[in-house]
Amino acid sequence: MDLRPRYLEEPIVEDLASKMVFLGGPRQVGKTTLARDIVGKRWPSSFFSWDKLVQRKAALKGEWPPESRLIVLDEFHKQPKWKTWLKGEHDTSEGRRVFLLTGSARMNVYRRGGDSLQGRYHYRTLHPFTLAELRGDGLLAKPGAALEFRERDDGAGADLETLLRVGGFPEPLFRGDARFHRRWQAERMERFFREDVRDLTRIAELGSLALLADLLPGRVASILSINSLAGDLAVNFRTVAAWLVSFELLYHSFRIPPFQSRKVPAVRKERKLYLWDWSAVDGEGARFENLVASHLLKLCDYLHEHEGWKTELHYLRDTTGREVDFLVTHQGKPWFAVEVKLDDREVSRNLLYFRDRIGIPFCYQVTRTANADFEKLGVRVVPASRFLTAFG
Repeated sequence: MDLRPRYLEEPIVEDLASKMVFLGGPRQVGKTTLARDIVGKRWPSSFFSWDKLVQRKAALKGEWPPESRLIVLDEFHKQPKWKTWLKGEHDTSEGRRVFLLTGSARMNVYRRGGDSLQGRYHYRTLHPFTLAELRGDGLLAKPGAALEFRERDDGAGADLETLLRVGGFPEPLFRGDARFHRRWQAERMERFFREDVRDLTRIAELGSLALLADLLPGRVASILSINSLAGDLAVNFRTVAAWLVSFELLYHSFRIPPFQSRKVPAVRKERKLYLWDWSAVDGEGARFENLVASHLLKLCDYLHEHEGWKTELHYLRDTTGREVDFLVTHQGKPWFAVEVKLDDREVSRNLLYFRDRIGIPFCYQVTRTANADFEKLGVRVVPASRFLTAFG
C-alpha cells in the first residue's frame, strides 16, 4: 500500500483543530490508511474499528487511552443512535481529544439518532487517485477562472493509461497487475454487498441488487432510464429508484443532473450515470468519459468541502437532443464546459451552441489523443494527459 500523503491530509489536520471530521468515500479508497497511518502520526492516537468487538465495546464505553489526543473511529455510523453517543463523547472531552470518523457510507445523511451533530463536524469525501494526485501535483483550478495546465509531460500519458486500465483505488493502482485487479474487483464487490449494503440499507433483495450492479456499467455515460432498469429487473420504478439512491449513499455510483437555463429548452429530470470505480466500465469511450467525470466530481467536492464554494457538476442537453458531456458551475453560474472525445479534432457544434446560448465563459474539448493541443473558435482542444493535471 502506498503511504504517500493524500490530497486531504492537510485539510483534515486543519479541520481537526476546531471540529470533528467525518471522512467518507467508497470502500478501499484509502480512508483508514489516511486516518491511521498518516493523520494519526501528527498526534498520539488510537484506532477503534466497529468490526472488532473488543474495540467496539471499549469505544462505546468511552474507554479512551489517556495519552491519545486523536481518536479514529472506523464504521461507527453502524451503531444505532451513533450521533447521540458521539455528541456526548465529544462534548464531555472538553477539547482534550479530537475525533475522526471514517466510513464507506455518507455519514452526513444517515439519520440513526434523534440528536444532531450539526455545527460540530466537517465532512470530507476521499476520492480515488486522479492524474494530478498520482503525479504528486496540487490543484491548479481556480473558481471562475480559465483552467491552467501543467507543461507537457510524456510520463503523464503513461500514468493516464494506467488509471484507465486499473482505476484510481490505491491497491490495484500501485500493484499495476491485471490479475490482481480482477480479483480485487470481485472481492471488493462481494464485501460491498455482504457488509455495506446489508448493514446500512436493510434491503433484503441482495440478489436483485447484485443484478442491478451488473447492469450499471453498461449504462455509464448515458442518460439513465429507471423504467428500463425496472423492466430488466422485474420490479417497480420506485424500488429501482430507491436502490440507486442506496448505491449513491454507499459510494458505488453517482448521477449528474442536467443544467437548467431559461435560455435553452433543457431536459429536466433525466440524469447521467457514472461509477466511482471507472475501471469496471467495459466500453473504451464510456470508461474514458467516466474517468473525466470522476476528476471533475473530485474538483467540485474539494472546492465545496474545503473552500465553501457552491461548485456543482452537470451535463447539458436540450429537448432536441443536443448534448455536451459536462458543465461545471460556480455559485450557480456556468464556469466551464467539457466535451469528451476519444479522437476528434473538429470542435463540437453542440459545445459552440450551448456556449453561445447560455454564456459559458470557458469551453474545453478533451481527447485521449496526446498530440491534439490547440484552440479553435474559442474552444481549447486539449489532451486528457494535460487537461486532468489542473485537478489536484
